[in-house]
Amino acid sequence: MTEPPVRAGKLADVGTTVFTVMSRRAAETGAVNLGQGFPDYPIDVRLTELVQQAMAAGHNQYAPMPGVPALLEQIAAKLRRLHGITVDPGDEITVTLGATEAIFSAIQALAGAGDEVLVFDPCYDSYDPAARLAGARCVHVPMAPPRFRPDWERVRAVFSARTRLVIINSPHNPACSCLDGADLDQLAALLRGSDCLVLADEVYEHMVYDGARHASVLAHAELRGRSVAVYSFGKTLHATGLRVGYAVAPPRLTVELRKIHQYNTFTIATCLQHAIAAYLRERPDCGADLAGFFQAKRDRFAALLEGTGLVLPRSAGSYFQLADYSGLDERGDVELAGALIDEAGVATIPLSVFYREPPPMQLLRLCFCKREQTLAEGALRLRQWAQRQRTMRGSRP
Repeated sequence: MTEPPVRAGKLADVGTTVFTVMSRRAAETGAVNLGQGFPDYPIDVRLTELVQQAMAAGHNQYAPMPGVPALLEQIAAKLRRLHGITVDPGDEITVTLGATEAIFSAIQALAGAGDEVLVFDPCYDSYDPAARLAGARCVHVPMAPPRFRPDWERVRAVFSARTRLVIINSPHNPACSCLDGADLDQLAALLRGSDCLVLADEVYEHMVYDGARHASVLAHAELRGRSVAVYSFGKTLHATGLRVGYAVAPPRLTVELRKIHQYNTFTIATCLQHAIAAYLRERPDCGADLAGFFQAKRDRFAALLEGTGLVLPRSAGSYFQLADYSGLDERGDVELAGALIDEAGVATIPLSVFYREPPPMQLLRLCFCKREQTLAEGALRLRQWAQRQRTMRGSRP
């Protein structure tokens, strides 16, 4: 039977994400997965109990499109505690299918044909496809290693009347850097007098280290009125499979976001929303311990890799860590990441794939939100690989 030809899709040049590819190869080969960012330790048993209780209580049918009121109230209470701001839970908070849906729906709602969406490379891989599906053009502004900080002069040079949306991500995945108050002031000054909006990906909000504090657009008087801020309970509760996130925005932007959300996912698992609301009521300080928890993992992991020849710039935020391997291997990061699965039995993520035009670099992203045994085994395998590399390099004529 002859099948009709298939037209090229809207994202014909987009393949399977690097996270899926590396995790699949890790599972196939038994490699230690330090690539994709998900914990491999159990979630709080109390959250499990609350999910079961919510289902037993009959919370198994459609939730309201914006979110279960009890959860919206708890999110508003969290924002009061964390940022000292008052948010209307009914008009300014929307529960979404993870942060990725919030990002996608916000871009579809706020950008369109003829618009430009400004992103900072290396940027999370969902931003550019979402902008293109909205009919907009993505303008990529590179951040240079090793600091991975915005060059605001360069940003000003590409900002124009067509710039409709600026996407910022702090703490940053994959660069592990953080914006500060001065950066937000620079952004506010840039946007002053324009109708440009901000989409702030703040899913790692609690994972800021060494005594620093997260700088949120919600706490910035000038940016708050033109921003959509996105968060993830999957990150905060160590449970990425929950796929429950939320977006916070002023009413005029929330209205537009929900127009897309209602035809995208419409509503999010009702029992999970009730369970998370109950969990937050019981533990109003939820998230407050994450900085100390993950900083200890960051420092332990760095100590395990000390002396290997891998250079680990200190991660300022997120639960990721960059590793500079330039002293051990000359291969590009994409090639080496693929080879390390076979040569070391460790899955990593190459950094250059998050750039449109990557600068010269030899950096891999590692994930430390893992059990101590996982980190120890991954570090041991990397140490053994590094020793073989040093031996080979030393034997070359």
